[in-house]
Amino acid sequence: MHAELGVGPQPLVEEVEQRFPLHERIIMKEDGVDPVFDSPFDSVSDPVTDPATDPYSTMKSVELLNHGISARVFPGRRGAVCLSVAIVLLVACGCMDPAVETPVETSSRSATPIIGPPPSEAGAAQALSASPRQGEWVDVELEGSDRPVGTWIVRPEGGGDVPVVLVIHEIFGLTDWVRAVADRLAENGFVAVVPDLLSGLGPDGGGTASVASRDEVVRLIRSLDPVDAIARLDAVRDHAATLPATTGPVAVLGFSWGGSTGFAYAVTQPRLQAAVVYYGSSPVDTADFHLVQAPVLGLYGGDDERVNATIPIAEREMARYGKHFETEIFAGAGHGFLRAQEGRDGANEAASLLAWRRTIEFLRRHLAG
Repeated sequence: MHAELGVGPQPLVEEVEQRFPLHERIIMKEDGVDPVFDSPFDSVSDPVTDPATDPYSTMKSVELLNHGISARVFPGRRGAVCLSVAIVLLVACGCMDPAVETPVETSSRSATPIIGPPPSEAGAAQALSASPRQGEWVDVELEGSDRPVGTWIVRPEGGGDVPVVLVIHEIFGLTDWVRAVADRLAENGFVAVVPDLLSGLGPDGGGTASVASRDEVVRLIRSLDPVDAIARLDAVRDHAATLPATTGPVAVLGFSWGGSTGFAYAVTQPRLQAAVVYYGSSPVDTADFHLVQAPVLGLYGGDDERVNATIPIAEREMARYGKHFETEIFAGAGHGFLRAQEGRDGANEAASLLAWRRTIEFLRRHLAG
């Protein structure tokens, strides 16, 4: 279970901001190596910040609360981590309750409350069964193909037109956890549209759910043709843009393999209004970076060396073409931290709380009609 963002009347993030100044970007020594998840793509620079308006741009070395934790702080445009260690310490000292489900935080940057991150993988099925939102499966036809794209769609409760977020699953396929992410996006006011990119490739023409083992799912996804995957995303994006009770703008959000795929999709698809990449490798082919139209947010674990090694190339190329790319690296968090929030002695949970907040704020800002 994940921790509540706000305890009592005061939101946690505001509490942390008071206890630990925002300019203290804490980077702790890496403590391990994470599994490598291959991408079928051989797989961006945030604008120069003004210290007068952006407290994140002023950095210094700190000693944290006399706990003996040496913090090394790096200057530069790429945000390393925002308050991750601070939240870990608040959990440890009992200043926040780590066992409260469905956290709600009222962001100082938005009048609309932010419903906290989705559950970890272990709690996904239970969260889905308890959700008041009822998703539906639709088949999206793809021109020239006899394999429609099975797509999970979940909407917010209530009326009104809302924007669309296209969710790209991990290398493990369209699992309950990915559907729980979609449900939490809907709870935050988006129509979440999740294509199963294994549609038609499983036994008897099924998708992820029909495949016998996770290893086989991984094998099938690694065998996907990148061009075909992009074509399928295009078909689902076009379908999503015509859904009733939507505002029109579409963003893409992907995790790990899906993050790499989503970044590649942002390079090729000009009709995206935003892209969020969770711990996905950046494209290494720099020839087409000038085509990116959407602002991109990249969220990474500090202990994810292989993926993070691809960030500087994309930063350089995105900056060269004047593209919008924000990054945040969360100290101590590993690859897949949002799915595995229990790991890394609280670092994954802390990263999830802050990364999800940034995700929702970013999507609301760039999808506002």
